[in-house]
Amino acid sequence: MNKLVDRQAKKRILVVDDSEDMRQLMQQILEEEEIYDLFFAEDGPQAIEQATKSLPDLILMDMSLPGMSGWEAVAYLRKLALFRQTPIIAVTAHVSQADQERARTIGCNSHLGKPFDVITVLDTIAEFLS
Repeated sequence: MNKLVDRQAKKRILVVDDSEDMRQLMQQILEEEEIYDLFFAEDGPQAIEQATKSLPDLILMDMSLPGMSGWEAVAYLRKLALFRQTPIIAVTAHVSQADQERARTIGCNSHLGKPFDVITVLDTIAEFLS
């Protein structure tokens, strides 16, 4: 690991997705960077609980979750003072202009469509964590 990274605190990222394959893919992509501590949730209630426990620096949120959707989870998190400034990136198959606008309206800072480009994901994360 880079000595500069050793001296700095790793950034905490919460990955919320109901697909085990997608969580594993994100883990593989982000662990390769060696600068992030990762936390995971499978649905809206777990996302809220894990966010409250881990206090992530950034949240990657799938919007189509069972039970409480990502849309609802983001709206709930934005009502909490702890998460008003936390970057939340929608990572979703909902890619229409209307979906992107809806994501912004409920409090997402950015929107990445599935399937996504790894470089775009890393660049977007870096943009919000720099």
